[in-house]
Amino acid sequence: MHSGPTRMQKTTGHPPPAACLHLFGTGYAWVFWKTSRGHRYKCIITMKHLLILGAGTAGTMMANHLRHKLPAKEWNISIVDQETTHYYQPGYLFLPFDIYKPKHLKRAIEDFIPKGVELVRDGIDRIDPEADTVYLQSGDRLSYDLLVIATGTKIAPQEIEGMLGDGWRKNVFDFYTFEGAKALRNKLRTWKGGKLVVHICEMPIKCPVAPLEFTFLADSYFKEKGIRDQVELTFVTPLSGAFTKPTASEKLGHLIQEKGIRLVTDFAIEKVDNENQKIIDYGGKEVEYDLLVTVPTNMGDEAIARSGIGDDLNFVPTNNATLQTTVKENIFAIGDATNVPASKAGSVAHFESEILTENILRFIRGEPLQEEFDGHANCFVETGDGKALLIDFNYTHEPVTGTFPFPGVGPLRLLEESRMNHYGKLAFRWIYWNMLLKGRPIPFVSATMQESGKNYPQQPEKVEASHG
Repeated sequence: MHSGPTRMQKTTGHPPPAACLHLFGTGYAWVFWKTSRGHRYKCIITMKHLLILGAGTAGTMMANHLRHKLPAKEWNISIVDQETTHYYQPGYLFLPFDIYKPKHLKRAIEDFIPKGVELVRDGIDRIDPEADTVYLQSGDRLSYDLLVIATGTKIAPQEIEGMLGDGWRKNVFDFYTFEGAKALRNKLRTWKGGKLVVHICEMPIKCPVAPLEFTFLADSYFKEKGIRDQVELTFVTPLSGAFTKPTASEKLGHLIQEKGIRLVTDFAIEKVDNENQKIIDYGGKEVEYDLLVTVPTNMGDEAIARSGIGDDLNFVPTNNATLQTTVKENIFAIGDATNVPASKAGSVAHFESEILTENILRFIRGEPLQEEFDGHANCFVETGDGKALLIDFNYTHEPVTGTFPFPGVGPLRLLEESRMNHYGKLAFRWIYWNMLLKGRPIPFVSATMQESGKNYPQQPEKVEASHG
């Protein structure tokens, strides 16, 4: 009989026992002790835990990417979300005009969570970065070795005085939620005309071009109904132009003029006057409406505020190029939850997911992270009448004309209206459900923007992305 252990050895004091390596890969620890008969060891499995907060577009993509990349013997992966339904949010644009039906936009969340990832149905209360712990609304808590924040962004109509007044969902609507888009559809079906105002409260918002797209589709919708001459269309924005990028703004502004849409810029809303049916900005400027379609302030999840790790809008401070947060080195963020100066759009989250997956693998291996994300965004912009534009840009390059995805060949044309681009927009729904959410690469579309095939007036000087 042996006399029992006389001295515990640190795990780094001995090479990995071959038996442990064979049985458990690297997902174990081992302890040695010295006995009268020599050294002995015991294998102890020590699985690590990667936790994803949010099972929306970005979180679901990361779950699929990481489950395929991380050894199941070493890493448990969990994803937390209290919702049961996954919504195709780009489809909210089409629902008010009866282009899509509600059934086109909804699937069960679990349909897209890969085997080997635990779906935790609970709300998120707060994150404690120091303790590497997430507290859930049920009172449960989850510890983690690595955290991915994908909590997205939500509308916050309560931020604007009067927005949630007597007119809410009667003659004041949003279309950035499923319920809002559906209610607006019902309103438009019977609306006889008047002053329709499409309005953005403040930036940033999800899909910055969506309010313009809504305005263009409304123009087409009322023409098809034969009441366009009875509708006064106004687009109200806090920006100095129709869009955030100058070249695209000029192109889209020209379309606004062609379609007889009034443009009101530099409008910093103070309140909604429900009684007199007008919106009022801080400078006293007023815009009257019979029907107001507004994009309320977009804010990050309240859990970020309760955790004390976000900015004023509850977005998580994140390195622009690596997607590692500045909160703590083992916390990463993706998609709408971040404060990176890229568009909050599904295509951006898709590009981010490829780069973030690689950086998480590098972090686990103790390697330097790649500063590769360039803010790449690729968006179809509906312009009405069965046509659309395609824009492709990043942190340092604004949208220009050209061809996509193949230089000189296309078949898609950048910053030019075409029916092909419109069909591309509609086809994206199939790509979303069948490829994008499942982490499958989209052929010929790279995570970083390609400069070839684009008609730049002059080659822009590259600038280094800030790391805030």
